Amino acid sequence: MFIELKNAMKKYGEGDALVYALRSADLSVNQGEICVVLGPSGSGKSTLLNMLGGLDTLDSGELIIGEQKVNKLNSKALTEYRRRDIGFVFQFYNLIPDLTVEENIEVVSDISNNPLNLNELLRSLEIDNFRYRFPKELSGGQQQRVAIARAMIKNPKLLLCDELTGALDSVSSKEVLKVIEKMNKAYGTTIMIITHNAAIKDMAHRVIMVYDGKIVKNELNQNKIPAEELDI
Repeated sequence: MFIELKNAMKKYGEGDALVYALRSADLSVNQGEICVVLGPSGSGKSTLLNMLGGLDTLDSGELIIGEQKVNKLNSKALTEYRRRDIGFVFQFYNLIPDLTVEENIEVVSDISNNPLNLNELLRSLEIDNFRYRFPKELSGGQQQRVAIARAMIKNPKLLLCDELTGALDSVSSKEVLKVIEKMNKAYGTTIMIITHNAAIKDMAHRVIMVYDGKIVKNELNQNKIPAEELDI
């Protein structure tokens, strides 16, 4: 297994305000899978992403990614883990407005140990023609492709996508999901997509359902279809 989460607990607040964001959660994921994580607002999806990405720490339980015991890492080691192993793609792109497409990506490649080839990545994502444009000169779908390129340039072991199509129309959403699928096939990257759009699950190797802090479903998708065929 590439990801193993065992009896994970995370709570916030105290007394009457106590909330369990993760409650005895267990999860196993194979390397190279596209995983779609579903669940209502407040179910624990974002907390799960934060734990996998080293943005927050468990109160108890165990998290192993690759051979790394993430829950045992100190603050300095977590920073190195995020820098080396994790790529993040968020709903609102978070591009630097005063930098070109190429410069936005180079910000990450310049601090990466084993970056992918920039020109090859731009061509794969079909944004090579936009490399000297600024974010404001791009559509939402194009900006999200740049955000994916910025996350992928470091050649991460795990790509975490939080509502990556939430700000896009259906046409742009499908194009972005096709890009995610292409990155998975080209580089074998394990990808976690957290979303409210249940239709996206049809392109996944694995479907995970989170409810009330518990992982209530973790199943392989026996009827996986290409992103191109999604009805979204």
